[in-house]
Amino acid sequence: MENESAGFALIAIKTEQFALFEENYSSKKEMNVTTSLEFKINEGEKRIGVFATFTFDQTKKTFVKTQVSCHFVIDPNSWKSFIKENVIIFPKRFIGHLTMLTIGTARGVLHAKTEGTEFNKFILPVINVNELVDKDAEFTISI
Repeated sequence: MENESAGFALIAIKTEQFALFEENYSSKKEMNVTTSLEFKINEGEKRIGVFATFTFDQTKKTFVKTQVSCHFVIDPNSWKSFIKENVIIFPKRFIGHLTMLTIGTARGVLHAKTEGTEFNKFILPVINVNELVDKDAEFTISI
């Protein structure tokens, strides 16, 4: 299925976590942003969730943390084409596309949650999803 397009639809967006720690922020210190990803599937409903977490910190103290998840339903034929024995393998390119949609969504959530505060100046940087998602996503499934 690598060269074909997989059918999917975005069915839910959730702000899993959002926290501001104003006491940990100083305008005089350098800032660092870390990104982490997690993928979860719901085998019965043919869904995959992409969970993106972003942590802004200074001197290892977090001042903004957000986790946003996007949930996608996968076309049954596409889902079936990803299955190899008792493993479902989502191709890197497909997972990268879902991740890119989730990161863009997280960027909007961060903006909305910080609007009207001094933290609104912190925008998620442009992220090279090809570096972040460097392999297929594989899950053991029960057939």
